[in-house]
Formats: sequence, structure tokens, C-alpha cells
Amino acid sequence: MDVVYRCALGPHWRRILNRPDFLEWIAEITAEQPVTPELYIRAATHGSHGEEDYQRLEFLGDRVLGLVIADHLYHQFPQEPEGQLSQRLNGLVSGPVCGDVAKHIGVGNHILLGKQARDDGARHSVKVLGDVMESLIGAVYLDHGMEAARNFILRHWESRVSATVADIRHPKSALQEWAAANNRKVPAYELIEKSGPHHDLKFTVRVSVSNIGEVEATASAIQAAETEAAKKFLEKFT
Repeated sequence: MDVVYRCALGPHWRRILNRPDFLEWIAEITAEQPVTPELYIRAATHGSHGEEDYQRLEFLGDRVLGLVIADHLYHQFPQEPEGQLSQRLNGLVSGPVCGDVAKHIGVGNHILLGKQARDDGARHSVKVLGDVMESLIGAVYLDHGMEAARNFILRHWESRVSATVADIRHPKSALQEWAAANNRKVPAYELIEKSGPHHDLKFTVRVSVSNIGEVEATASAIQAAETEAAKKFLEKFT
């Protein structure tokens, strides 16, 4: 028995569903005609807008994205060990990459935001864009099934999969390897500042290697800030 995913629509949702540009955009980026348009409205609704937001769809889409990319990498690189595949996967499903994909396909033009979030620049937030990208994946999966979700993901991630071939080492792993090879202590990461509105927090992290130096970096997630700090450290000291 097929499950129909529907929800009670508020007046603003009905107005958006009557906008052909939104549904045309969904059809363009997914290569599928929406069967349940409400799913995509919810996928584009930020919590500040006051209606049911994208968080549940984001949760689902994150898992679908991970499975699709993991399966694709497994078959794309049959000779690579688990460690290298994991490095590729972690890079491809990261928040910044999801945000970059979202920016490339124009997600920011369609997010439903409350006034304060709009004023705070949430439409251009890498974290918000990445979250909506994952929620759209969840919506496609529920609306059309796994194969359509897979096609949607690979359509927008394929070039990035190829781009990871040149250097698959994660900056944090590379820095740790460099420290060990040079008889240094393990790099130390420290969160030194958290700032910004709740929907667009910024984290500043410091990485240091004893008797070598330290570098700071800021990003929308602690892990991303650590990665950027490690990258900067390698560029500066190695």
C-alpha cells in the first residue's frame, strides 16, 4: 500500500503552491515533477517561519545522502581500502559541501524565513543552505523513491566525487601524520569562541603543535573549523 505524505497547509503554504516558479524550480533541480508539493514546501521552511520546518526531512535526507554516496564510492573506487573511502565520504557529505551544492542550484532564493532570520542573513548561511539541501533530498526520497533520490544526489555531486581523486587526505589526518613524522606531539584543538545568532552560529578553533606554532579558523561547525585550522596550519608551517 502506498503512503501519501500530506499535511495541513497554512495560508502562506497555499500561496506558495500556487507559484509556478517554485514548482518549476523543484522539477528542474530534481528532474521529476512533484507529486506531493507540500513536501518541498516543508523542505524549504526554516524554523523561524513559524510553521512545520525542514528538520525531520533534513534528518532523513542526511541518511539517504550518506548511503547513496557510500554506495557510489564503493563501486567507483573498487581498489581503495575502507580508510580512504571513509575520507572521501566524510568530505562529500560535510555541511560545507551540502551548502555549496545548495548555493549552486539557487536554494537560497526559495527558503522560507522569518523576519529576524532574514535580517540576520540566514538566506546566505552555509549551515542553513546545507540543511535545506539535505531536507530536499529527504523530500525527493519520500515523493519518488530511492532511485530518484540517488539520481538527484549524483546529478549534483558527481563532479565533486571526481574532484576528490587528486587529494583524498583529510587536513586533520594530514596534520597528524606530519606531526608524527617530525617527532612532534599530537596537534591540539581548542574551541576559543562561539558567536552569532542561533541559526547561524560561528565557531573559532585554534590548533597548535608544540614548539611549532598555532593557527585559528572560523566556520559554521566545530568540525569544519578544526578542518580549516588544520589546513591553514599545513599551509603555514609545512
